[in-house]
Amino acid sequence: MKIGRVIGNIWATRKDERLAGLKLLVIQPLDLLKDSPVEHPIVAADIIGAGVGEKVLYVGGSSARSAAGSRDIPVDATVVGIVDDQEIDESLA
Repeated sequence: MKIGRVIGNIWATRKDERLAGLKLLVIQPLDLLKDSPVEHPIVAADIIGAGVGEKVLYVGGSSARSAAGSRDIPVDATVVGIVDDQEIDESLA
């Protein structure tokens, strides 16, 4: 799992029929310790109802397809949780 922040939504009226009913979000991956952006933003399917500004957990690859409902769904990332809080002992990191 990875952590990121929802920074936007994607609407696509024309898309693969297997994506029908899936909400698509723009996720900015974050450094877990510094809470700062890393990499480029990605598009992820949302199965839990996350919103813009929320910190989320997301999975990629075959885990993303399974979480979205089927290994046949063409997604590379799926949001699987909303982060309420986090506590990290930086002396152990």
